[in-house]
Amino acid sequence: MAKSMASSRGGLDGYFQISNRGSTVRTEVVAGVTTFMTMAYILFLNPLILSVPDAQGTVLAPGAVLTVTALAAGLMTIAMGALSNYPFAIAAGLGLNGFVAFTLVATQGLTWPEAMGVIVVEGVVIFLLVLTKFRQAVMDAVPLPLKHAIAVGIGLFIAIIGLVDAGFVNTTGLPVPPLQLGSNNELVGWPVGVFLIGLLLIIYLYIRKVPGSLLVGILVTTAVAIVVNELFLEGTGFGETARLQNPVDFPDGDNFSLIGDFSFGFFSALGIIPALLAVFTVMLSDFFDTMGTAIGLGREAELLDDQGRLPGIDRVLYVDSAAAAVGGAFSASSNTTYIESASGIAAGGRTGLTAVVTGGLFLLSIFLAPLAEIIPIQAAAPALVLVGFLMMTAIKEIDFADLEIAIPAFLTMIVMPFTYSITNGIGAGFVSYAFIKLSRGKSNEVRPMMWVAAAAFVVYFGIFYVRDFLT
Repeated sequence: MAKSMASSRGGLDGYFQISNRGSTVRTEVVAGVTTFMTMAYILFLNPLILSVPDAQGTVLAPGAVLTVTALAAGLMTIAMGALSNYPFAIAAGLGLNGFVAFTLVATQGLTWPEAMGVIVVEGVVIFLLVLTKFRQAVMDAVPLPLKHAIAVGIGLFIAIIGLVDAGFVNTTGLPVPPLQLGSNNELVGWPVGVFLIGLLLIIYLYIRKVPGSLLVGILVTTAVAIVVNELFLEGTGFGETARLQNPVDFPDGDNFSLIGDFSFGFFSALGIIPALLAVFTVMLSDFFDTMGTAIGLGREAELLDDQGRLPGIDRVLYVDSAAAAVGGAFSASSNTTYIESASGIAAGGRTGLTAVVTGGLFLLSIFLAPLAEIIPIQAAAPALVLVGFLMMTAIKEIDFADLEIAIPAFLTMIVMPFTYSITNGIGAGFVSYAFIKLSRGKSNEVRPMMWVAAAAFVVYFGIFYVRDFLT
């Protein structure tokens, strides 16, 4: 009876089924703000990554890139919330933007419009795969324990993102060891100290079950960072460390000039085969990144069914696929569902209202960019580390006594953080799972779509040899 009454409510509650999912409007709003605050770094990081000069010497204006990054993220995140009713946020994909800048532009010599044309094409192709139900069929073919492993791997990935961005973990620049604690194996500098304060604070608030603990922790840590910056660092310490730029001017007409500035000239610039391989590489990464992210986030929000499937996943995939093409058309790089959405889920977000709030804040940030810049990554990183812990708990669902699933699960979990790629982790799990089943004479236990996916990943991992052979 209570559920029926909740379902009959109008307004926001009725549309988003907020009561049915055990949430409140206030909780959803807090969760949306939390997600935005953990994702806001992309507004300033994307212009940095997309800053290399192309073959014609063109450098994208940072203010224009920030504007289109915020616009694409805002529009597509609102679409995700309104159409799928899930608390998933969308923005320019890390890794994907790096591929655009450092491979397509810097290495293969494409102009920026041509590189963005690659992204538009891959987004359209993925959208067609969703229309044919192919993408969902692949997701349904994944064994449940591997889905749990994907969630764990994403949790580890989120945690290491937080630790690296905060400066708690750094590269050594040496073959062995590749990573170290802080700088020279010591925690040096106020920014790392602020991160540690924030991490302990968020842990304390969370174990005490303080409502909105992640958001409160981010806000308080930001305040601490501001005080430390002014008192001890003379207002300069968090600029370079947090990878934030100087205050961004309010957008004018030029800031929207990148919208629609894409070209399909990459086919003639690269040649048909290399161009198709470029589209395939981006498409495969985008395809499985979203698959892993949706499964991991759905599990964290306790929205999966007993088979580890996300009800209505087709709507998530429609929006995510369209976001890839929109990101390319806006010159913001491929947009994809963000694993940082887990921070809003951890704050209680369970419906699309969370995403709508996050998207609205992205749109506002077009005009309030200097204010969004106040939040250093050291204030958001502690939330990512705690979210990583929460997603790690899915490991208890995996039977490690069954080696046929335990080894693929293990490879899935460790390859994600070690290679900084959700796609690589999923690929390692899929290929090893298919290989083990085949080698033990149990190929009939592998669904056809898993064979297709495993074969695609064999090509993905061997793309160098395929490209060398074909060209």
